[in-house]
Amino acid sequence: MQSNTTAGAPVRGAGVGAVQELAGAASQGAVGGQYAQFRIIRRNGAVVPFEPSKITIAMTKAFLAISGGQGAASARIREVVAALTDNVVNALVRRQPAGGTFHIEDVQDQVELSLMRSGEHEVARAYVLYRERRADERAKARDAQAIPSQLEPGLTIVDDAGRRVPLDVRRLEALVGSACEGLPEAKGALIIESALKNLYDGVPAAEVRKSLVLSARTLIEADPAYGYATARLLLHDIRREVLGEEILQSEMTTRYAEYFPKFIRRGIQSELLDSRLGDYDLVRLGKALVAQRDHQFEYLGLQTLYDRYFLHDQEQRIELPQAFFMRVAMGLALNEVEREARAIEF
Repeated sequence: MQSNTTAGAPVRGAGVGAVQELAGAASQGAVGGQYAQFRIIRRNGAVVPFEPSKITIAMTKAFLAISGGQGAASARIREVVAALTDNVVNALVRRQPAGGTFHIEDVQDQVELSLMRSGEHEVARAYVLYRERRADERAKARDAQAIPSQLEPGLTIVDDAGRRVPLDVRRLEALVGSACEGLPEAKGALIIESALKNLYDGVPAAEVRKSLVLSARTLIEADPAYGYATARLLLHDIRREVLGEEILQSEMTTRYAEYFPKFIRRGIQSELLDSRLGDYDLVRLGKALVAQRDHQFEYLGLQTLYDRYFLHDQEQRIELPQAFFMRVAMGLALNEVEREARAIEF
């Protein structure tokens, strides 16, 4: 099957006419010139226009893969696909309201999350399995075309500073090992093996990190423990975005305390937070944060917080999970007599 849509999806038991019929009706609310300022970065690096209608087509195929061709006549599916398409588009546009680019994997992530959040678990499962199968096919194609130097241990990546450096596999193993700590059912070796299949010589470092998350996520179906491991790998990326450097979870006990007062002050300065939050004893609250609670997240919960709730300033997230809960608690305790104690209690 060809995969030339924005989001990609499986199709089974449905012809092109059925897909076009359902997609055409469902995409009414999600197309238009208002998205001309957005672009999609494809896996080969090409930048193409962002077309929400392709998301509609991809999700339509996912539904038809489950319901069969007769689903094209279903008003419910048309309505559901239209609503889900709007959810995906809104989630993407919220990140860059002034316009910008999205990676194809980011779009597909949002499609998958939207399906799961809406309760369409069977459709979401088909979509996840399809993505995994397509990833395997791409990996095999790269292996068939790769020159010997690309398959040797000397694989190189382009780091965030634009420098070409050797891929540090041991560092990846340490990161994945940390994510799987305390989860005997989650096998770090499987995550590493799957992730490396999706890499190529000269791959950007950001894609390496994303490959780890995607590889762990595809294993959630095999064992729920991978849901926690995936969340921890995603958390590593979030810490990097917020703190500007790679920080291990073991370091966060002290880093949370240092970061929290700065976060509140930045939020106030950016007019994202009530200025009264600055009257709290921020040092005391920062020391009360328990970094280990970050490991209580499963993937979907953490991804939802990141997408919908974490504060961002100038298109950058500035909020970490425990800081998010504490600033909400601070808002609840504003009028309390012992507000620091009550905020900590909340």
